[in-house]
Amino acid sequence: MKEQAISNQPDKRAGIRFVLTVIGGLLVITAPIVGLLPGPGGIFMFAIGFPLMLKNSAIVRRFYARLKAKHPKKGEWVDWAMRRKSTLRRIRRRREEQGAD
Repeated sequence: MKEQAISNQPDKRAGIRFVLTVIGGLLVITAPIVGLLPGPGGIFMFAIGFPLMLKNSAIVRRFYARLKAKHPKKGEWVDWAMRRKSTLRRIRRRREEQGAD
């Protein structure tokens, strides 16, 4: 009974998540424009914007999961760059399997 009361409560941070997702999207969109300028600014803008979107939007997470299924090597690099716990577990598991062989 107590669990139902918790699940029916609105997400108090939904507005903040939406704003962070929009900011991340703007950073990703402007990254190619800034990339035309000399220097590595576009890379940094994308590297900040994409994780913001990925952490705050379920739609972006689903898109990323589909992309990662099609291109696993690229997904590994993004996970590694974001320091995701799932990646660290996979790397540790892979090392243990290689050590057992």
